[in-house]
Amino acid sequence: MTDQVFIQGLECQAVIGVFEWEKQIRQTLVLDLEMAWDNRAAAEADDYSKALCYDTVSKAVTALVQDHPHELVETVAEKVAALILKDFQVAGVRVRVSKPGAVANARTVGVQIQRGSF
Repeated sequence: MTDQVFIQGLECQAVIGVFEWEKQIRQTLVLDLEMAWDNRAAAEADDYSKALCYDTVSKAVTALVQDHPHELVETVAEKVAALILKDFQVAGVRVRVSKPGAVANARTVGVQIQRGSF
């Protein structure tokens, strides 16, 4: 499959980190999502009900990230991928989780994973 629905730069305020001080504050995580989704049916019928709703995906991912503390961005990426695969029945998903400001000399750091097929 070559069609994708993507969400770039989804900002979430999360309790994230391994240090005790990080567990007391919220930090910004930025997520980029690519989801394998056949867009032909939605396009052919011009029918919203056949499309993957990026607003619904964004809200579900934001709730997951913001409502549950995590130590690792790796854990966030895996949980987000699992949520999208299960709740939205996409064939595959790429999740990139960035943690801006985590390293003094870098704009951002993070992880990217791919689950399922594209």
